Amino acid sequence: MFTLTKVNMLAAAGVWRRCINITIRSLNGAKVVTRGFVSSENAEESGKADSDVYDIIISGGGMVGTAMACSVGFDPNLQGSKILLLEAGSKKEMDKAPDVYSTRVSSISPGSATLLSGLGAWDHIVNLRCKPYQKMQVWDACSDALITFDKENLQDEMAYVVENDVIVAALTKQLHALSDQVEVQYRTKVVKYTWPRPYHAVTSIPWVKVTLADGRTLKTKLLIGADGSNSMVRREAGIPTVKWNYDQSAVVAVLHLSEPTENNVAWQRFLPTGPIAMLPLSDRESSLVWSTSHQHAEELLQMDEESFVDAINSAFWSNENQSELVEAAGSLFRAALSFLMPDGTSTRQLPPSVAGVGPKSRVMFPLGMGHASEYIRHRVALIGDAAHRVHPLAGQGANLGFGDVSCLARVLSQAAFNGKDLGEMQHLLEYETERQRHNLPMMAATDLMKRLYSTNAAPMVLLRTLGIQATNALPPLKEQIIAYASK
Repeated sequence: MFTLTKVNMLAAAGVWRRCINITIRSLNGAKVVTRGFVSSENAEESGKADSDVYDIIISGGGMVGTAMACSVGFDPNLQGSKILLLEAGSKKEMDKAPDVYSTRVSSISPGSATLLSGLGAWDHIVNLRCKPYQKMQVWDACSDALITFDKENLQDEMAYVVENDVIVAALTKQLHALSDQVEVQYRTKVVKYTWPRPYHAVTSIPWVKVTLADGRTLKTKLLIGADGSNSMVRREAGIPTVKWNYDQSAVVAVLHLSEPTENNVAWQRFLPTGPIAMLPLSDRESSLVWSTSHQHAEELLQMDEESFVDAINSAFWSNENQSELVEAAGSLFRAALSFLMPDGTSTRQLPPSVAGVGPKSRVMFPLGMGHASEYIRHRVALIGDAAHRVHPLAGQGANLGFGDVSCLARVLSQAAFNGKDLGEMQHLLEYETERQRHNLPMMAATDLMKRLYSTNAAPMVLLRTLGIQATNALPPLKEQIIAYASK
């Protein structure tokens, strides 16, 4: 169990200050030249025609990389551009939803849904499998404090729970319609990147060279790294990354509910060992994301189904971590808020009970935080997990990546319209600045929440109890939080 101390808080703050300072320095236009690459190879092929050069190569074909390929492929200003998507895995096609749910799901915000709709993929996603929810209830296991996020009158969806494979399959279907515009190479492994100078001489390579495992060499004016948190593009480019591992692993599983329910609420409870969340998949199934200590995660994987189900229900329902002192103080504060703001209180709902677990659906993975101090370099841009990795407690990982896609596609479209070289730093800096201004506050808030709730020390529990109750009593503040997370 992680105990929050003054030293821990100062250390975390110091790391984030370092991350932000590096970012600010990297955005200094006067230092753009220092962010280029130096190539030690000569340009033996530089005299060849530009027809051998791709305008854009996207390395990584997961949700974010495939969405990026669709975005630039559909853009009218990029018509005629040579675009290539490199994917190490096989092609994902899906005409109907599988019989069982996948454990790999994402909470898709309205902003991300708008992007996917604009790419023509959303209708296919809905036809396959997609579960909206209109409400999210978050509460503390160490007190009775809770906060409810919902749309007015529950008329609009707050987010959608979608399996990652469904998203990739829907985007892949759209790529098939773009076969004349976007080339896709599956089961393709990159073994080396060779970088150009920012202002290449006659004897230098003017483009990024991509060497594949089969010996082929490709060239591109712009390389987009969408190759995940262990990004080879980021690593070989030498882009500094601020990162740390948490003292937690996440256990995910598909849950069977005790009885059918409308199931339109996402539930999250903060335990001293980490948050446990239950996201709706259907009227009878939900997706579990339980962040806990590494040892406890291993124990959860080894439990028989009955014991595992009991542990889940206890995690959502048990009050063993609550203290009378904190509860008394919280009750007084809640009563005062109810008197001052009678419309700012929420009625507690109880989550549905769990009856079973999908066969072989329990999986665990370690958690951490990471942020590239630079999203771009000469002829290179990072998107998605290659640029940032977050704790799943806020459900924003995929949404941050789709936000990157939307922004970078817009910047490249404008550059093409203006007749600019797509790999130039000037417009790539616009993408980096906009996205870091959005991503850094979200990541810092997520990290702070993780640390704030990783303790059951009475003073800290009381502090967060009063904070949650005050936030819950202020609908305008909650609306701002929802709006920011919905982008």
